[in-house]
Amino acid sequence: MRTFPAVVVTGPRQSGKTTLLQYGWGSSHRFVTLEDPDVRMRAQEDPRGFLDFHSPPVILDEIQYVPELLSYIKTMIDEDRRPGRWLFTGSQNFPLMHGISQSLAGRAAVLCLLPFSLSEIAGRGLQSLDPAKLLKAKADTFPTHKAKTSLADWILRGGYPELCRDRKVDRQLWCSSYIATYLERDIRQLINVTELRAFELFLRACAARTGQILKLSELARDIGVSVPTTRRWLSALETSRQVYLLMPYYKSLGKRLVKSPKIYFLDTALCTYLMGIHDSEVLLNGQSFGALFETAIVADWVKRYLHGGYQPPLYYLRTRDGLEVDLLIEECQKLNLLEIKASMTLTPKHSQPLKLWRKQLGARVGLTALIGRVKKIEPLSRGIMALPWNTYLSS
Repeated sequence: MRTFPAVVVTGPRQSGKTTLLQYGWGSSHRFVTLEDPDVRMRAQEDPRGFLDFHSPPVILDEIQYVPELLSYIKTMIDEDRRPGRWLFTGSQNFPLMHGISQSLAGRAAVLCLLPFSLSEIAGRGLQSLDPAKLLKAKADTFPTHKAKTSLADWILRGGYPELCRDRKVDRQLWCSSYIATYLERDIRQLINVTELRAFELFLRACAARTGQILKLSELARDIGVSVPTTRRWLSALETSRQVYLLMPYYKSLGKRLVKSPKIYFLDTALCTYLMGIHDSEVLLNGQSFGALFETAIVADWVKRYLHGGYQPPLYYLRTRDGLEVDLLIEECQKLNLLEIKASMTLTPKHSQPLKLWRKQLGARVGLTALIGRVKKIEPLSRGIMALPWNTYLSS
């Protein structure tokens, strides 16, 4: 706001983009939503007149509905480059991002708002450490503050503000309505999907694979579509910030490594709903619990980076013979290694993959730790810490 003429806040539907801008700048900027069909029609028929009437400082909500406005806004910005006058929200999609890159390159800061991170759920959004500081922090400096949520509740209700903050909201009804809206509106806008039922099956198949290495041919076979179609649909999920593809790290490490990405849902409420998991007992005792715990942790790191305005430098490591580290974070010229275990009891045996990778990577390694359901921070073996998920991610 202090340096860019325009700021674009993108992210999935219902993540709080409109509320954020209205709360922060509703008194200083006029608010116009392009989701209203009448407003949208006026903007499309007479863009110059529309922008003249709704002159800055202005919040243009859901700008993706009229991306052609961006070319006219570019001219207006070039005539007056005072910062912070144009604020946009938009569900991230191909036409919107193409319009921004074509028209507003160098003029707009593009930020992504995902559902709440754990530190935000804990009410510590403003106090949460940025990724570099968290990775460098010493164990005795972590606050003892914890999010007031159980692990099962965090995973089942996720981070979408309405579902997360209001216990009266029925989780299954909210998730089913969200998915129906997402299919009917966002997906039809992103890609030409004629068989929404087939795409919903694809969604459920992706949810069942969260935390796993993505095999496109296997996924395509299971839902009965071609590999190119599967790739196109996956790109739509990634673009609309429903999933995150965690790429393998294999810089100068030889050819023994797996080079396919792992897929993670960015909200565990939607993921568990699609998997048919609706109560804590089924979640905690089910065979998918480890993958869902890992999904929640990885998604939280993605949020910490994106909400700070950074691109996530996140990877995983896995050799073809199965030696794996769940999360590698390339930060501060160091390779920080995090293993994620859903167990409540962590032993030195669990740290063996970390030891082997640390030995192979040598001086480049920074933090080496396991994140699990332990009660407190404790040393696991030399140079390797066990970190409680709640305390650590609330920091």
